[in-house]
Amino acid sequence: MSIIETPNENKPIKVKKTPKVFFTNKKRESIDGWLFVAPFVILTLVFLIGPIIVAFILSFKQYSLLDQTTILGAKSVGIDNYIKVFKDPVFLQALKNTCLYSIGVVPLQLIISLLLALVVDSKIKAKAFFRVAYYIPTLTSIVAVSTIFLFLFKKDGIFNKFLSIFGIAGRTWFNDPNFALMAIILMAVWSSVGVTMIIFLAGLQEIPQTVYEAAEIDGANKFQRFFKITLPLIKPTVFFNLVMTIIGTLQMFDQAYVISGGNGGPLNSTMTVVLYLYNKGFKEFEMGYASAIAFVLFLIIFTLTLIQKRLFKEEPQ
Repeated sequence: MSIIETPNENKPIKVKKTPKVFFTNKKRESIDGWLFVAPFVILTLVFLIGPIIVAFILSFKQYSLLDQTTILGAKSVGIDNYIKVFKDPVFLQALKNTCLYSIGVVPLQLIISLLLALVVDSKIKAKAFFRVAYYIPTLTSIVAVSTIFLFLFKKDGIFNKFLSIFGIAGRTWFNDPNFALMAIILMAVWSSVGVTMIIFLAGLQEIPQTVYEAAEIDGANKFQRFFKITLPLIKPTVFFNLVMTIIGTLQMFDQAYVISGGNGGPLNSTMTVVLYLYNKGFKEFEMGYASAIAFVLFLIIFTLTLIQKRLFKEEPQ
């Protein structure tokens, strides 16, 4: 639009031109939004999407970090790496150990963390203290936790001295193939139960107190209120914790690496899928085979997640 100024009759008429608008407000907002998310998008492409694509290509090749050839120039072996995975006795042992570890950790961690969440959500004194006390182990590094448990479970450690009170002979737990994985399970539950407890606590605090009051008026006892009100209303929280815990246990690496010194001993009793993947890729430099193991693990986790989602699917009202 042009504006005509006529201050007086003697001065000539001046016409002011409206400046051109290169970007509308809507376009400017769109550009600003892309500029804000650009760092995240770039980092995701470089450090997540890119490596996944490269690893998928490597899983069909015979490639070593010591090779002079590029990844694209490496020898293609088709699906031989995937066939080799299911014929590898060490991988099958690692998969068995990982499944046993997951079966041991998941129910224990979910049950204990839910009980602790119920305790710190109840009307007890010093609730803040107990919440902090239960959560502190999750802030401790795995190396420190492993060192503590190595000390507790050694031949003359505190745990064996406690067992001796009841006349039970002690043993070197982490050096015994029959008990090394069980000791790691106990360590994992102790060090990670605080995370799931906090998530359960958040779910419990979302339940309106009026629901409990109405149930109490109707004569429902504590167990009935728990099974008829609490569990159904925190079903999404249980599903989230279950999925995340299973994924975490199937990806277990650091505890087994520290306890066994990286070799999965004794007698591969603490060898896990991710530890075996690491040894194949970065110790034996078989990057193609290690990439195939990674995608097999991904398919296992993806399948289990879909099954859990189906089991926890909400029924139509």
